[in-house]
Amino acid sequence: MNNTNGTCLPETSHVSITALMSLVFFISFILNIFSLWIFCCRMSTWSTGTVLQFNLALSDTLATPVTPLMAVYFAMGNEWIFGRFLCQVKIALLSSHFYGSTIFLTFISVHRYTAVVHFNKSSRMKNKDFIKKICAGVWLLLLALSLIYSFILPATKEGEHRQCLNFSQKKLTNVYYAINFVLFTIGFLLPLSISARCYLGVANMLPHLNTSTPKGLKVKLKSQQMIRMCLFIFGICFLPMNVIRTTGVILMKYYPQRCSMLQSIQTAYYASWIFAGVNGCLDPVLYCFGSHSFRDALGFLKMNQVESPGRIVTQALQLILA
Repeated sequence: MNNTNGTCLPETSHVSITALMSLVFFISFILNIFSLWIFCCRMSTWSTGTVLQFNLALSDTLATPVTPLMAVYFAMGNEWIFGRFLCQVKIALLSSHFYGSTIFLTFISVHRYTAVVHFNKSSRMKNKDFIKKICAGVWLLLLALSLIYSFILPATKEGEHRQCLNFSQKKLTNVYYAINFVLFTIGFLLPLSISARCYLGVANMLPHLNTSTPKGLKVKLKSQQMIRMCLFIFGICFLPMNVIRTTGVILMKYYPQRCSMLQSIQTAYYASWIFAGVNGCLDPVLYCFGSHSFRDALGFLKMNQVESPGRIVTQALQLILA
């Protein structure tokens, strides 16, 4: 970063970050649009798990509209040329995308825990109407939070550059510091803790399942696969972004003069968005693990020799699962 009048200004991001981020979000968009098509057009009946998976796929598509804006932003040396409103749109969609994914992944974990550990007990998590109300509540929460974030984190002019969603915005240092505490604790650590507790409960229950029957063996294999995949998504996709952002806002608040270090953290933070975007590429694999109907739809498309819009995506998913 360049230090101008006590303000650290970010340098141009490496072109590889722009290229990889655009590629990852584009692939994520294709896979999730294909998943939404299967949910809506190839599955006649939905279970409670399907409802949660559909909403997860929906949240994974939200970052796509702002991907071209981010690509131009990085390519122009972190210069935001699209005005205040589009900056607010960018923040609203990205926050809904990232934290909508963590929330719905957590509810999928709780649903899996309920299905395995409390399989012989009644639970509201097995009620489709209740799950729909939960999803509606999540979207209302995401809408409210995204509007709040978009209005308290406006585009600002730092030196000769206009910045958007960049923790090097000196005028917003205290706001970023406070918001990061909320996002890291409630938006990441709390969902991760709940999910880890659910997976621990499921793992402890697996040895007690009757695997001598096809149904018991199927439940065990399905649960093990979902445990591995969800933990992988949380650890690989969301942990780097939250840790790096927390480090960055702490440095910006207490050590703003260390521009070289802030530059490295800022570059690492944007690179972590690539890993966060990979979440949208991995979630369709989770649908295959968690929904028999989803796998049946993929199998039907494989057997159908007539070309369909999702044929290439189907083959890609089957290669991933092989």
